[in-house]
Amino acid sequence: MADKDTTGSVVEKIRAFWNSEEQIPSAVREIASVLITVGAVVAVLLLICGTWPAIVTIESESMVPHMNVGDLVLVVAGDRYGTLESLEEGNTSGYNKFGMPGDVIIYRPNGNTDLHPIIHRAMMWVDKGEEIVLASGQRKITYTAPHGGYITKGDNNPVIDQIGWSNYRNLGGPIEPVKKEWIIGKAMYSVPYVGYLPLNIIPVIIIVVALMVLHELYLRNRAKKEEEEKNQQKRT
Repeated sequence: MADKDTTGSVVEKIRAFWNSEEQIPSAVREIASVLITVGAVVAVLLLICGTWPAIVTIESESMVPHMNVGDLVLVVAGDRYGTLESLEEGNTSGYNKFGMPGDVIIYRPNGNTDLHPIIHRAMMWVDKGEEIVLASGQRKITYTAPHGGYITKGDNNPVIDQIGWSNYRNLGGPIEPVKKEWIIGKAMYSVPYVGYLPLNIIPVIIIVVALMVLHELYLRNRAKKEEEEKNQQKRT
Protein backbone atom coordinates (compact mmCIF):
# COMPACT_ATOMS: atom_id res chain seq x y z
CA MET A 1 0.00 0.00 0.00
CA ALA A 2 2.84 2.37 0.86
CA ASP A 3 4.49 1.75 -2.53
CA LYS A 4 1.24 2.61 -4.33
CA ASP A 5 0.83 5.78 -2.30
CA THR A 6 4.42 6.80 -3.06
CA THR A 7 3.98 6.12 -6.78
CA GLY A 8 0.72 8.03 -6.83
CA SER A 9 2.34 10.96 -5.05
CA VAL A 10 5.20 11.10 -7.58
CA VAL A 11 2.76 10.94 -10.51
CA GLU A 12 0.67 13.73 -9.00
CA LYS A 13 3.75 15.90 -8.52
CA ILE A 14 4.82 15.34 -12.15
CA ARG A 15 1.29 16.12 -13.36
CA ALA A 16 1.10 19.25 -11.24
CA PHE A 17 4.51 20.41 -12.50
CA TRP A 18 3.56 19.78 -16.14
CA ASN A 19 0.24 21.62 -15.85
CA SER A 20 1.65 24.50 -13.85
CA GLU A 21 1.47 27.99 -15.34
CA GLU A 22 4.72 29.05 -13.68
CA GLN A 23 7.73 30.08 -15.75
CA ILE A 24 9.96 26.99 -15.44
CA PRO A 25 7.25 24.39 -16.24
CA SER A 26 6.11 26.53 -19.16
CA ALA A 27 9.65 26.69 -20.53
CA VAL A 28 10.03 22.91 -20.13
CA ARG A 29 6.81 22.37 -22.11
CA GLU A 30 8.05 24.61 -24.91
CA ILE A 31 11.37 22.75 -25.17
CA ALA A 32 9.59 19.37 -25.08
CA SER A 33 7.29 20.55 -27.86
CA VAL A 34 10.29 21.44 -30.04
CA LEU A 35 11.93 18.04 -29.40
CA ILE A 36 8.71 16.15 -30.21
CA THR A 37 8.28 18.13 -33.44
CA VAL A 38 11.88 17.43 -34.49
CA GLY A 39 11.43 13.73 -33.70
CA ALA A 40 8.28 13.57 -35.82
CA VAL A 41 10.03 15.25 -38.76
CA VAL A 42 12.94 12.78 -38.50
CA ALA A 43 10.53 9.82 -38.46
CA VAL A 44 8.69 11.08 -41.57
CA LEU A 45 11.95 11.67 -43.44
CA LEU A 46 13.13 8.14 -42.63
CA LEU A 47 9.88 6.69 -43.96
CA ILE A 48 10.01 8.73 -47.18
CA CYS A 49 13.74 8.60 -47.90
CA GLY A 50 14.77 5.23 -46.45
CA THR A 51 18.20 6.51 -45.40
CA TRP A 52 19.92 8.83 -42.95
CA PRO A 53 20.94 11.60 -43.15
CA ALA A 54 17.95 12.35 -45.38
CA ILE A 55 18.96 15.99 -45.81
CA VAL A 56 22.43 17.36 -46.53
CA THR A 57 23.78 20.82 -47.23
CA ILE A 58 26.16 21.77 -50.02
CA GLU A 59 29.30 23.18 -48.40
CA SER A 60 31.63 23.62 -51.40
CA GLU A 61 31.56 24.67 -55.06
CA SER A 62 32.51 21.25 -56.45
CA MET A 63 29.02 20.72 -57.95
CA VAL A 64 28.52 24.21 -59.42
CA PRO A 65 26.46 25.12 -61.43
CA HIS A 66 24.07 22.26 -60.72
CA MET A 67 24.37 22.58 -56.93
CA ASN A 68 25.56 25.63 -55.05
CA VAL A 69 26.83 26.39 -51.57
CA GLY A 70 23.86 26.67 -49.23
CA ASP A 71 21.58 24.37 -51.24
CA LEU A 72 19.58 21.97 -49.09
CA VAL A 73 19.46 18.51 -50.73
CA LEU A 74 16.92 15.76 -50.09
CA VAL A 75 18.62 12.34 -50.07
CA VAL A 76 16.90 9.01 -50.74
CA ALA A 77 18.20 5.44 -50.68
CA GLY A 78 20.00 4.42 -53.86
CA ASP A 79 17.33 1.90 -54.89
CA ARG A 80 14.34 4.13 -54.02
CA TYR A 81 12.31 5.81 -56.79
CA GLY A 82 14.32 4.04 -59.48
CA THR A 83 17.67 2.30 -59.59
CA LEU A 84 20.89 4.27 -59.15
CA GLU A 85 22.46 5.13 -62.51
CA SER A 86 25.95 6.36 -63.27
CA LEU A 87 26.75 9.01 -65.87
CA GLU A 88 27.88 6.24 -68.21
CA GLU A 89 24.53 4.45 -67.81
CA GLY A 90 22.62 7.74 -68.07
CA ASN A 91 24.26 8.47 -71.41
CA THR A 92 22.74 5.23 -72.69
CA SER A 93 19.33 5.38 -71.02
CA GLY A 94 18.76 9.12 -71.33
CA TYR A 95 18.35 9.48 -67.56
CA ASN A 96 19.40 12.94 -66.29
CA LYS A 97 19.63 14.37 -62.80
CA PHE A 98 20.78 17.85 -61.80
CA GLY A 99 21.67 18.94 -65.30
CA MET A 100 23.71 15.93 -66.42
CA PRO A 101 23.28 12.19 -67.07
CA GLY A 102 23.39 9.89 -64.06
CA ASP A 103 22.79 10.24 -60.33
CA VAL A 104 24.54 12.43 -57.80
CA ILE A 105 25.42 10.23 -54.83
CA ILE A 106 26.25 10.97 -51.22
CA TYR A 107 28.98 8.68 -49.93
CA ARG A 108 31.43 8.21 -47.09
CA PRO A 109 34.99 8.43 -48.51
CA ASN A 110 36.59 4.99 -48.14
CA GLY A 111 33.76 4.14 -45.75
CA ASN A 112 35.13 6.54 -43.12
CA THR A 113 32.31 7.57 -40.78
CA ASP A 114 34.38 10.28 -39.07
CA LEU A 115 34.48 12.52 -42.15
CA HIS A 116 31.69 14.52 -43.75
CA PRO A 117 30.09 12.63 -46.65
CA ILE A 118 30.93 13.75 -50.18
CA ILE A 119 28.17 14.60 -52.66
CA HIS A 120 29.42 14.02 -56.23
CA ARG A 121 28.19 12.41 -59.42
CA ALA A 122 28.61 8.68 -60.03
CA MET A 123 30.56 8.53 -63.30
CA MET A 124 30.87 4.79 -63.93
CA TRP A 125 31.19 1.45 -62.21
CA VAL A 126 34.59 -0.26 -62.33
CA ASP A 127 35.59 -3.77 -61.32
CA LYS A 128 38.71 -4.68 -59.39
CA GLY A 129 41.82 -4.30 -61.53
CA GLU A 130 39.97 -2.48 -64.29
CA GLU A 131 41.97 0.27 -65.97
CA ILE A 132 40.50 3.54 -67.18
CA VAL A 133 42.33 6.21 -69.13
CA LEU A 134 41.66 9.80 -68.10
CA ALA A 135 42.60 13.05 -69.78
CA SER A 136 44.19 15.64 -67.49
CA GLY A 137 45.06 18.71 -69.47
CA GLN A 138 47.24 17.54 -72.37
CA ARG A 139 48.36 14.34 -70.70
CA LYS A 140 46.60 11.05 -70.12
CA ILE A 141 46.48 9.22 -66.80
CA THR A 142 45.79 5.52 -66.42
CA TYR A 143 43.91 4.64 -63.25
CA THR A 144 43.69 1.06 -61.99
CA ALA A 145 40.81 0.28 -59.63
CA PRO A 146 41.95 -1.40 -56.38
CA HIS A 147 38.46 -2.89 -55.97
CA GLY A 148 34.99 -2.65 -57.47
CA GLY A 149 33.04 0.57 -57.00
CA TYR A 150 31.83 3.82 -58.52
CA ILE A 151 34.21 6.38 -59.95
CA THR A 152 32.95 9.78 -58.77
CA LYS A 153 33.52 13.41 -59.70
CA GLY A 154 32.26 16.85 -58.81
CA ASP A 155 30.61 18.49 -61.83
CA ASN A 156 32.84 21.52 -61.29
CA ASN A 157 36.05 19.56 -60.69
CA PRO A 158 38.63 18.92 -63.43
CA VAL A 159 39.38 15.30 -62.48
CA ILE A 160 37.72 12.37 -60.72
CA ASP A 161 37.85 12.10 -56.93
CA GLN A 162 40.01 8.99 -57.12
CA ILE A 163 42.98 10.92 -58.52
CA GLY A 164 42.00 14.49 -57.59
CA TRP A 165 42.54 14.08 -53.86
CA SER A 166 45.65 12.19 -52.86
CA ASN A 167 44.88 12.53 -49.15
CA TYR A 168 41.40 13.93 -48.63
CA ARG A 169 41.16 15.53 -45.15
CA ASN A 170 43.82 13.21 -43.72
CA LEU A 171 41.98 10.15 -45.00
CA GLY A 172 45.28 8.27 -45.03
CA GLY A 173 45.40 7.78 -48.78
CA PRO A 174 43.54 8.52 -52.01
CA ILE A 175 39.78 8.23 -52.30
CA GLU A 176 38.97 4.76 -53.60
CA PRO A 177 36.14 3.68 -55.91
CA VAL A 178 32.93 3.96 -53.92
CA LYS A 179 31.63 0.61 -52.73
CA LYS A 180 27.86 0.24 -52.56
CA GLU A 181 27.93 -0.05 -48.78
CA TRP A 182 29.67 3.35 -48.56
CA ILE A 183 26.77 5.06 -50.33
CA ILE A 184 24.32 6.88 -48.07
CA GLY A 185 21.95 7.63 -50.91
CA LYS A 186 21.35 9.67 -54.03
CA ALA A 187 20.29 13.29 -54.35
CA MET A 188 16.62 13.70 -55.22
CA TYR A 189 15.81 17.41 -54.96
CA SER A 190 17.60 20.59 -53.90
CA VAL A 191 16.33 23.87 -52.46
CA PRO A 192 18.55 26.96 -52.85
CA TYR A 193 19.77 28.92 -49.82
CA VAL A 194 17.80 26.96 -47.21
CA GLY A 195 20.91 24.93 -46.42
CA TYR A 196 22.54 27.92 -44.76
CA LEU A 197 20.40 27.14 -41.70
CA PRO A 198 21.73 23.56 -41.21
CA LEU A 199 25.26 24.88 -41.75
CA ASN A 200 24.66 26.84 -38.54
CA ILE A 201 22.16 24.46 -36.96
CA ILE A 202 23.39 24.61 -33.36
CA PRO A 203 23.23 28.42 -33.09
CA VAL A 204 19.85 28.37 -34.89
CA ILE A 205 18.39 25.84 -32.43
CA ILE A 206 19.71 27.80 -29.45
CA ILE A 207 18.28 31.06 -30.78
CA VAL A 208 14.87 29.52 -31.61
CA VAL A 209 14.52 27.83 -28.21
CA ALA A 210 15.68 31.00 -26.41
CA LEU A 211 13.14 33.11 -28.35
CA MET A 212 10.36 30.65 -27.57
CA VAL A 213 11.21 30.67 -23.86
CA LEU A 214 11.47 34.48 -23.76
CA HIS A 215 8.15 34.82 -25.59
CA GLU A 216 6.50 32.46 -23.12
CA LEU A 217 7.93 34.38 -20.17
CA TYR A 218 6.73 37.64 -21.69
CA LEU A 219 3.20 36.31 -22.10
CA ARG A 220 3.18 34.98 -18.54
CA ASN A 221 4.42 38.25 -17.10
CA ARG A 222 1.89 40.25 -19.10
CA ALA A 223 -0.94 37.99 -17.97
CA LYS A 224 0.24 38.31 -14.36
CA LYS A 225 0.29 42.13 -14.57
CA GLU A 226 -3.17 42.20 -16.11
CA GLU A 227 -4.45 39.98 -13.33
CA GLU A 228 -2.87 42.24 -10.70
CA GLU A 229 -4.44 45.33 -12.33
CA LYS A 230 -7.86 43.67 -12.34
CA ASN A 231 -7.51 42.74 -8.66
CA GLN A 232 -6.45 46.29 -7.83
CA GLN A 233 -9.45 47.72 -9.68
CA LYS A 234 -11.75 45.39 -7.75
CA ARG A 235 -10.25 46.54 -4.43
CA THR A 236 -10.76 50.18 -5.36
